[in-house]
Amino acid sequence: MPSYRAPVEDTLFLLNDVLGFHRYDNLPGFSEASPDVVEAVLTEGAKLADTVFAPVNRAGDLEGCTRNADGSVTTPKGFKAAYDAYAQGGWMGLSVPEEFGGQGLPHTLNTAMQEFVSGANLALGMYPGLTQGAIAALLVHGSEDQKRTYVPKMVEGAWTGTMNLTEPHCGTDLGLLKTKAVPNGDGSYSLTGTKIFISAGEHDLSENIVHLVIARIEGAPAGTKGISLFVVPKFLVNADGSLAERNGVSCGSLEHKMGIHGNSTCVMNYDGAKGWLVGEANRGLNAMFVMMNEARLAVGVQGLGQSEVAYQNAVAYAKDRLQGRALTGAKAPDKAADPIIVHPDVRRTLMGIRAFNEAARALVLWTALQSDIVHRSQDAKQRQAADDHMGLMTPVVKGVLTDRGFANAVEAQQMFGGHGYVEEWGMSQFVRDARIAMIYEGANGIQAMDLIGRKLPRDGGRAMMTFLGEVQTFIKDHNETEAMKPFVAPLQAAVNDLQGATMWFMQNAMAKPDNAGAGATDYMHLLGLVAMGYMWARIAKAAQEKAGEPRMEAKLVTGRFFMERILPETALRLARIKTGADSTMALAAEAF
Repeated sequence: MPSYRAPVEDTLFLLNDVLGFHRYDNLPGFSEASPDVVEAVLTEGAKLADTVFAPVNRAGDLEGCTRNADGSVTTPKGFKAAYDAYAQGGWMGLSVPEEFGGQGLPHTLNTAMQEFVSGANLALGMYPGLTQGAIAALLVHGSEDQKRTYVPKMVEGAWTGTMNLTEPHCGTDLGLLKTKAVPNGDGSYSLTGTKIFISAGEHDLSENIVHLVIARIEGAPAGTKGISLFVVPKFLVNADGSLAERNGVSCGSLEHKMGIHGNSTCVMNYDGAKGWLVGEANRGLNAMFVMMNEARLAVGVQGLGQSEVAYQNAVAYAKDRLQGRALTGAKAPDKAADPIIVHPDVRRTLMGIRAFNEAARALVLWTALQSDIVHRSQDAKQRQAADDHMGLMTPVVKGVLTDRGFANAVEAQQMFGGHGYVEEWGMSQFVRDARIAMIYEGANGIQAMDLIGRKLPRDGGRAMMTFLGEVQTFIKDHNETEAMKPFVAPLQAAVNDLQGATMWFMQNAMAKPDNAGAGATDYMHLLGLVAMGYMWARIAKAAQEKAGEPRMEAKLVTGRFFMERILPETALRLARIKTGADSTMALAAEAF
């Protein structure tokens, strides 16, 4: 039976010692998040993840969701009680403003909680996760009436939220959507169309579901310029906030999926459903991108969560499983064989996953801090720098963490040999669940193209120059410190590779755009490696200040492994990028 333990100590170390969380006490919500409060929040969140969410994860995978004859959906046994515990604990509104019933604490703490929940039970964690994304979109773009009508109930957990983008013929290219909205003459619209792959589209966890739906108003321009966003509740809402009649939206069927079986992935049919415009007409993508960017960062966290839980179970197995003897002589002579953790190749695998997890967690929390600055700082220059960081790192967090998270789940499964391939050990669920994170909220190839085509050149490359400047300053400040040389020297080599790749694109992609397309994924991973290398350098500095503590010594060893065995991959990525697109694009389509 798989187990999970939320990494509270590591998270607290990153917040307090590496990222300087309490340097931001001047921002709204941070002064209330004292060290004691932060520790209490994360400890309680971990308890919920470990003892409520995790125990129903495997059962939820085996049972899945059921669509009933009346179109309703029943979630797996235990999911409703676990969701209620989350809602009643106030976790939905952890970082939502107090005026809407939230606690107003930093979003960074909510991000840490998202990792705990994703590691414990990804399918269940998606229900509140999507709701939090819908809340964010309504708070930014919704009218005052929409905020007052929907947000408090969603924060309470009585109502949940979704995002409805994809249609059978239209995934990434949203300009092709066919769902139409017809004005009713009273400020509302009638929506008709079909959406697919809608996570949490119908379920029994909440009394109402608030759908955020993109559609085209009759007569609107073609393409993405004619897309509008609408709020469409499952049950209409009376003026006093009570529920009225059922709206014209229903679940046509459930998708049969590779993983996340406990989450109801629905085909949603809109048959003259009543909805209300969110934000401006024909500006729906702007509003939806608030939710999509929230979701992309949350999906990156899901990749980390699955990597962490798979690692924990692989370590436990490696310490227990007896096979063969150590190359240097028996380590357990009183037993028939040594535990497999003595073998270098097993260590290589486990160290690789561990080194990624710790750096990825730091990158996620660092990025979440920038989100808090964007939304809470009064300093325009500080907000701009944080927004630049968010733009640059969102595709990296989503793409790199989910690619590596899935690969790590597979590597962890490999530790079990044949036992990893059979269902009773539960490792296959981590692999199957992790796989979706590479696909939804914009497939990872799209994330790479977004990085190269939009985020990198935006504002003359200001975000990348700022990032490189910060890393170079750190290297310069610690270059002469003997203990830091094993960290800053490899980081400098990786930065050189990143600069080389960036310059190559500048010189070769304008005239031949396919060069950018062919190298985009490698560039995304190259940037991700440098970002995680920078995180490890900062972790090492903080750990050296606590020298002598066993946990800190373990971090320094793990960081050295990352620098020696993982970060040099930047050279491989650069070599691939420099080959350009010639061989990639040479074959005619008929030759495939």
